[in-house]
Amino acid sequence: MEKTLVILKPCTVRRGLVGEITHRFERKGLQLCGMKMMHLDDTILSEHYAHLAELPFFQRIKNAMMAAPVIVTCWKGKDAVHVVRELGGKTNGRVAAPGTIRGDYSMSMQENIIHSSDTVENAVIELARFFKDEEIFEYETIGLDVFYANDEI
Repeated sequence: MEKTLVILKPCTVRRGLVGEITHRFERKGLQLCGMKMMHLDDTILSEHYAHLAELPFFQRIKNAMMAAPVIVTCWKGKDAVHVVRELGGKTNGRVAAPGTIRGDYSMSMQENIIHSSDTVENAVIELARFFKDEEIFEYETIGLDVFYANDEI
Protein backbone atom coordinates (compact mmCIF):
# COMPACT_ATOMS: atom_id res chain seq x y z
CA MET A 1 0.00 0.00 0.00
CA GLU A 2 1.19 3.51 -0.83
CA LYS A 3 1.80 6.30 1.63
CA THR A 4 1.43 9.97 0.80
CA LEU A 5 1.93 13.35 2.44
CA VAL A 6 -0.90 15.80 3.01
CA ILE A 7 -0.26 19.19 4.56
CA LEU A 8 -3.29 20.94 5.99
CA LYS A 9 -2.35 24.52 5.20
CA PRO A 10 -2.48 27.51 7.58
CA CYS A 11 -5.82 28.60 6.07
CA THR A 12 -7.27 25.21 7.02
CA VAL A 13 -6.01 25.44 10.59
CA ARG A 14 -7.19 29.04 10.95
CA ARG A 15 -10.66 28.20 9.58
CA GLY A 16 -11.11 25.23 11.93
CA LEU A 17 -11.38 22.68 9.11
CA VAL A 18 -8.77 20.16 10.32
CA GLY A 19 -11.33 17.63 11.56
CA GLU A 20 -13.54 18.05 8.51
CA ILE A 21 -10.69 17.41 6.07
CA THR A 22 -9.22 14.43 7.96
CA HIS A 23 -12.74 13.02 8.25
CA ARG A 24 -13.06 12.98 4.46
CA PHE A 25 -9.84 11.00 4.03
CA GLU A 26 -10.89 8.53 6.72
CA ARG A 27 -14.38 8.08 5.26
CA LYS A 28 -12.80 7.33 1.88
CA GLY A 29 -10.88 4.47 3.49
CA LEU A 30 -7.40 5.92 3.84
CA GLN A 31 -5.47 5.10 7.00
CA LEU A 32 -3.87 7.88 9.03
CA CYS A 33 -0.26 6.83 9.77
CA GLY A 34 1.22 10.09 11.06
CA MET A 35 0.08 13.53 12.14
CA LYS A 36 1.73 16.51 13.78
CA MET A 37 1.35 20.25 14.06
CA MET A 38 4.33 22.42 13.23
CA HIS A 39 5.43 25.85 12.10
CA LEU A 40 7.18 25.77 8.74
CA ASP A 41 10.21 28.00 8.24
CA ASP A 42 11.89 29.52 5.21
CA THR A 43 14.49 26.73 5.01
CA ILE A 44 12.05 23.82 4.77
CA LEU A 45 9.70 25.76 2.48
CA SER A 46 12.53 26.73 0.13
CA GLU A 47 13.38 23.04 -0.16
CA HIS A 48 9.78 21.88 -0.43
CA TYR A 49 8.82 24.42 -3.08
CA ALA A 50 12.20 24.55 -4.87
CA HIS A 51 10.47 23.71 -8.16
CA LEU A 52 8.67 27.08 -7.90
CA ALA A 53 11.74 29.16 -6.93
CA GLU A 54 11.93 31.05 -10.23
CA LEU A 55 8.27 32.04 -10.27
CA PRO A 56 7.20 35.54 -9.19
CA PHE A 57 4.83 34.25 -6.48
CA PHE A 58 7.41 32.01 -4.73
CA GLN A 59 7.87 34.27 -1.70
CA ARG A 60 4.12 34.84 -1.41
CA ILE A 61 3.58 31.06 -1.17
CA LYS A 62 6.24 30.76 1.51
CA ASN A 63 4.74 33.67 3.46
CA ALA A 64 1.29 32.09 3.31
CA MET A 65 2.66 28.76 4.54
CA MET A 66 4.31 30.52 7.51
CA ALA A 67 1.19 32.51 8.49
CA ALA A 68 0.09 29.94 11.07
CA PRO A 69 0.93 26.34 12.01
CA VAL A 70 0.21 23.52 9.60
CA ILE A 71 -0.80 19.93 10.22
CA VAL A 72 1.40 17.45 8.36
CA THR A 73 -0.14 14.04 7.83
CA CYS A 74 0.75 10.70 6.32
CA TRP A 75 -2.04 8.67 4.71
CA LYS A 76 -1.85 5.06 3.54
CA GLY A 77 -4.00 3.11 1.09
CA LYS A 78 -4.14 1.48 -2.29
CA ASP A 79 -3.14 4.12 -4.87
CA ALA A 80 -3.08 6.66 -2.01
CA VAL A 81 -1.28 9.38 -4.01
CA HIS A 82 -3.87 9.31 -6.79
CA VAL A 83 -6.83 8.96 -4.42
CA VAL A 84 -5.74 11.96 -2.33
CA ARG A 85 -5.15 14.08 -5.44
CA GLU A 86 -8.63 13.26 -6.72
CA LEU A 87 -10.22 14.02 -3.34
CA GLY A 88 -8.34 17.33 -3.24
CA GLY A 89 -9.53 18.55 -6.61
CA LYS A 90 -7.93 21.09 -8.93
CA THR A 91 -5.40 23.49 -7.40
CA ASN A 92 -7.56 26.54 -8.04
CA GLY A 93 -10.48 26.29 -5.64
CA ARG A 94 -12.69 28.41 -7.92
CA VAL A 95 -12.60 25.76 -10.64
CA ALA A 96 -12.32 22.64 -8.49
CA ALA A 97 -15.33 20.38 -8.81
CA PRO A 98 -17.98 20.44 -6.10
CA GLY A 99 -17.54 17.40 -3.89
CA THR A 100 -13.75 17.74 -3.84
CA ILE A 101 -12.01 19.28 -0.84
CA ARG A 102 -10.98 22.41 -2.73
CA GLY A 103 -14.28 22.57 -4.59
CA ASP A 104 -16.16 22.60 -1.29
CA TYR A 105 -13.85 24.74 0.86
CA SER A 106 -11.68 27.00 -1.32
CA MET A 107 -12.06 30.12 -3.45
CA SER A 108 -8.33 30.56 -4.00
CA MET A 109 -5.38 29.28 -6.00
CA GLN A 110 -3.09 29.72 -3.00
CA GLU A 111 -5.32 29.38 0.07
CA ASN A 112 -6.51 26.03 -1.22
CA ILE A 113 -6.73 23.95 1.97
CA ILE A 114 -4.15 21.20 1.33
CA HIS A 115 -0.86 20.30 -0.26
CA SER A 116 -0.56 16.69 -1.38
CA SER A 117 2.23 14.72 -2.99
CA ASP A 118 1.85 14.54 -6.76
CA THR A 119 3.73 11.28 -7.43
CA VAL A 120 4.68 8.16 -5.49
CA GLU A 121 8.34 9.18 -5.81
CA ASN A 122 7.67 12.67 -4.44
CA ALA A 123 5.58 11.20 -1.62
CA VAL A 124 8.64 9.27 -0.39
CA ILE A 125 10.81 12.42 -0.55
CA GLU A 126 8.19 14.67 1.07
CA LEU A 127 7.34 12.24 3.86
CA ALA A 128 11.06 12.03 4.74
CA ARG A 129 11.24 15.83 4.74
CA PHE A 130 8.50 16.21 7.35
CA PHE A 131 8.55 12.97 9.37
CA LYS A 132 11.16 10.90 11.17
CA ASP A 133 10.78 7.16 10.61
CA GLU A 134 9.46 6.67 14.15
CA GLU A 135 6.70 9.25 13.57
CA ILE A 136 4.98 7.09 10.93
CA PHE A 137 3.02 4.22 12.42
CA GLU A 138 1.95 0.82 11.15
CA TYR A 139 -1.13 -0.72 12.73
CA GLU A 140 -4.04 -2.92 11.73
CA THR A 141 -7.21 -1.09 10.79
CA ILE A 142 -10.47 -2.64 11.89
CA GLY A 143 -12.73 -3.42 8.95
CA LEU A 144 -10.16 -3.09 6.17
CA ASP A 145 -12.16 -5.71 4.28
CA VAL A 146 -15.09 -3.29 3.89
CA PHE A 147 -12.92 -0.82 2.01
CA TYR A 148 -11.10 -3.27 -0.29
CA ALA A 149 -11.71 -6.55 -2.05
CA ASN A 150 -9.66 -9.40 -0.59
CA ASP A 151 -7.28 -9.40 -3.59
CA GLU A 152 -6.57 -5.64 -3.17
CA ILE A 153 -5.16 -5.84 0.34
